[in-house]
Amino acid sequence: MTSHGSTRRVLPATPFTRLLEGVIDFCVLVCGWWLLALSALTCVEILGRKLFGFSLQGVDEVGSYTYAVVTTFGFSYGLVSGAHTRVDFLLSRFSVRGRALLNATAMITLAAMAALAVYRAWDVLTVSRALFSTAPTPLATPLWYPQSFWFVAWGLFSFTTLLAATQAFRLLLARNYEEINVRYGPQTLEEEVESESAVHLK
Repeated sequence: MTSHGSTRRVLPATPFTRLLEGVIDFCVLVCGWWLLALSALTCVEILGRKLFGFSLQGVDEVGSYTYAVVTTFGFSYGLVSGAHTRVDFLLSRFSVRGRALLNATAMITLAAMAALAVYRAWDVLTVSRALFSTAPTPLATPLWYPQSFWFVAWGLFSFTTLLAATQAFRLLLARNYEEINVRYGPQTLEEEVESESAVHLK
């Protein structure tokens, strides 16, 4: 896998999926650097208003676009690194087969929801372009600019979930329940510690 903390693989181990994980890592790194830059601009904005009586127009507007795009790219990283929150207090009460069915269903449902989200994002983007919509702000940003990045982020997440859901479905057909639970089940306590600390407990 790439530099993700989790040792499990949500995606099948192929050269293509390793490339996809590399693309996700790159997008997340770019988002991280952009958040640092936005933080610096926000500090300049605050100090400028308080001490020097000037304002960088549009920092708050750019921030709202940033959070929408960064969050959506984060969905893909959260999936491949096993970082998504799962409510699992009842899951352990099921048999291996029952947990596998639930875990596979969760992955397939996530893929369906991601497909719906990317469809709606495309609808929003096309309407904004058709109407030449701009933000009602001093920057008057054409909305299709940030919405394009937002759509790409949703598309990346939808494609990633589709690959994972396809793999989960194949494993389900093969009745490989243990593998489903390892790949798509919630992280164990040991895995969470390893993911956060990079210290291997076993």
